[in-house]
Amino acid sequence: MFADYAKIFIKSGKGGDGHVSFRRELYVANGGPNGGDGGKGGDIIFEVDKGLNTLYEFRHNHNYKAESGQEGGKQNKTGKNGEDLIIKVPEGTIIREQETGKIVADMSGENQRVTVLKGGRGGKGNQHYATATMQVPKYAQPGQKAMELYVTLELKSIADVGLAGFPNVGKSTFLSRVTNADPKIANYHFTTLNPNLGVVDLDGGKGFVIADIPGLIEGASRGVGLGHQFLRHIERTKVIIHMIDAASVEGRNPIEDIYAINHELEAYNPDLLNRPQVIAANKIDAIYEGTNEIIDAIKAEFEPEIKVFPISAVSGKGVKELLFYVRELLDRFDDEPIVFEQEYDPFEFQDQKELPYSVEKIQDGLYSVEGPRIERMLGYTNLDSEKGFMFFQDFMKKNGILKELETLGIQDGDTVKIYGHQFDYYK
Repeated sequence: MFADYAKIFIKSGKGGDGHVSFRRELYVANGGPNGGDGGKGGDIIFEVDKGLNTLYEFRHNHNYKAESGQEGGKQNKTGKNGEDLIIKVPEGTIIREQETGKIVADMSGENQRVTVLKGGRGGKGNQHYATATMQVPKYAQPGQKAMELYVTLELKSIADVGLAGFPNVGKSTFLSRVTNADPKIANYHFTTLNPNLGVVDLDGGKGFVIADIPGLIEGASRGVGLGHQFLRHIERTKVIIHMIDAASVEGRNPIEDIYAINHELEAYNPDLLNRPQVIAANKIDAIYEGTNEIIDAIKAEFEPEIKVFPISAVSGKGVKELLFYVRELLDRFDDEPIVFEQEYDPFEFQDQKELPYSVEKIQDGLYSVEGPRIERMLGYTNLDSEKGFMFFQDFMKKNGILKELETLGIQDGDTVKIYGHQFDYYK
C-alpha cells in the first residue's frame, strides 16, 4: 500500500542526573565531593533512505523514543550516554509540527540527516559545586529534560516535472513511453493510486525526473475524490505538463479540463500557477485524419502564454518535440530540487536553565535552602521590596521548595536560612 502521510510522536532521551557522593576512604578524613555527571540523553535523528519510497512503516508504529542518559556514579564516574534513535524516511519527506503545521525539516537536497530533537544534557555531579565556603555540597544538577514533539510526516515527490490531468487522459501511457517507469495501465478511473516517477533520458541533452500525479477531479483541493491526497506531490515540480484528451474520447471538453485543473492547483497552492506550463494534447491518433479544429481551438485559447503540443502517447508522435521543449523550460532553473525552508525550531523551546538546589533540615526548628538555582534567583530579586518578596515566595512555591520543607516537617515559626537571609516560616 502506498502511504505518503503519517502522524507520529517523537521524544529524545532525558539527561542522566548528577550524583551526590563523598569520598569515604581509610585515613582520609572528611573526604570531598566525588559525585559524577549524568550521561547525555539520545537524540532523535531523521535520515534519508533512498531505498524507501513510502511512509508505510509509520502506519504501524506511532511512538519513537530515544534512550535516556544514565545517572552519574560515585568516584566521579560519568553515567553512560543514551543511544540516539535514527528514523529513516524517503527522500522528499517533510516533517511538520502537528499543531501549527509549520515545517521542522525538509528531508531533501543537502538535508540527508537532520537532528530534530536533542537529548537532554547530563546533570553535573556535586563535585562541581564545591567552593571555599561550601565544601560539602549536598546537591547535584538534575539531567536536562527530554524534548518531545507530535509531528506529521508528509512525502512530497522529488520531481522536476509534474504530469497533471484528469483520469484516463493517457498520463500512464505517456510516462511508460518516455521514462523507465512501469505504471499499471487500465481504462478505469483512479487506477493510478500512487505518484509514478520516471527519468526521461534525452539524446544529447540532460535528462529530468517526471512524476505522474494521480488523476485529479474538480473539488480535489477541497478533499473530493482521491486527487487531493496527491496534490502535495506536485509542489516540488518546476514545470507542469497538462495532459488532455484532445480527441474527447470520453466526451470531456479539453479546454474546460485545463481550466478546471488550474483551478484545483491554485486552490491548493497559488504559487503553482507561477510555474511554467505546457499542454500535451494527447490522443491525436484518435482524431479523424486531416481534422485539426480541436487542436486549433486549444492553441487559440492558450497560446502564446502556454505552448500546445499535439501528441500521441501510443504512437509516440510529437513526444520528442514536447520533451525537448520541457528541457528548455527547466534550463531556466538551477538543478537543485525545491527544498522548503524550516519554519519551526524545536530547540527554541528547550529549557536550558535547569539548575540544582537542596533543601535540608539542620536541626529542629532550623532548615537550609541552597544551590545554584537559589543563588541565581537571589541575584535578580530585591527582597527588601514588597514586590520582590512576593516574587520570592512565588518562586519557592512554583519550584516545589515549600512542599519539600513541609515534607521535612517544618512548622509555623521555624527558621529557614537562605544564603545569609533568615526567614520565619508561616503557612
